[in-house]
Amino acid sequence: MRLPIPAALVAATALLLSACGTTENTAAAPGESAASGPVTVTDARGKAVTLKAPAKRVVALEWGEAEMVASLGVMPVGAADVAGYNVWDKAAPLSAEVKDVGKRNEPSVDAIVGLNPDVVIIADERDSTLVPQIEKYVPVVVTKSSDASRNFDRLREDFKLIAKTVGKEADADKQLSEMDAKLAEGKKAVEAKGAAGTPFLMADGYLEGSTVSIRPFGKGSLVSDTAEAVGLKNAWTGKVDPQWGLGQTDVEGLTAITDPKTVLFYSASEEDVFTTGLAQNAVYQRLPFVVSKKIHKLESGTWTFGGPKSIMLTADQIVKAVTT
Repeated sequence: MRLPIPAALVAATALLLSACGTTENTAAAPGESAASGPVTVTDARGKAVTLKAPAKRVVALEWGEAEMVASLGVMPVGAADVAGYNVWDKAAPLSAEVKDVGKRNEPSVDAIVGLNPDVVIIADERDSTLVPQIEKYVPVVVTKSSDASRNFDRLREDFKLIAKTVGKEADADKQLSEMDAKLAEGKKAVEAKGAAGTPFLMADGYLEGSTVSIRPFGKGSLVSDTAEAVGLKNAWTGKVDPQWGLGQTDVEGLTAITDPKTVLFYSASEEDVFTTGLAQNAVYQRLPFVVSKKIHKLESGTWTFGGPKSIMLTADQIVKAVTT
């Protein structure tokens, strides 16, 4: 995953405008809310978006939002980079029928509108020019997606926004309650083991040429909030961005972490630079969590920018790592 970047977009045509003049609803999924009639939501822009009825045909242009929609029992008709989602986010699998509408940073307006969706859900600031282009043909609901000053509150707001959009508010409340219970149970287990306050570093990494770049998840990142909710303490004190809570460093930068109790959690659903790119790195081999062998790779498909399902999956792994 990389931070959202602006992208050039395909211009929509008059033919597509006529193609989206009618909207067909898919059959209700088992257990789906019986909500019907007009729905009005206020999205992250502060804009009121009105639909004729709860959305059944949804296109989601970010993985976290696609996960939230699918976890509520409404399978999207389209999503951005479906193949990538299937690798990086396994908390709420997408069915084989979900159509790929292009890259997350460069989706195809043609492909989106061609699916005749009831609504398109997009993350804030994914591309400032994309929303008005799509809104010519399809209602758009914008989520905040991340806010390092209040990520759990933000997650609840995004999830409830999406749930109201698709008529699944009761299901969202239930899932959020399950998430809260999971975090509370995890914290209790950590405390019982005497592991409360355990310092941790969460990171991912990638190769740039022959150089390994490390991206620490600082305080306020969603995965840091998850780890701290179960009683751990983030050891990374370097600079992070205000939206995602992500930092940037190299291996030498990690030498600032000296506490021998520190546990490293890392995400690598594709290339694992912590195993390969750093295997022979002398600086890395002297880091406290390497010396003590307190290194835990998150399971493949654990998306660190997801919804309640991803939070619960992440919390389970963190708690297990420090209590067993």
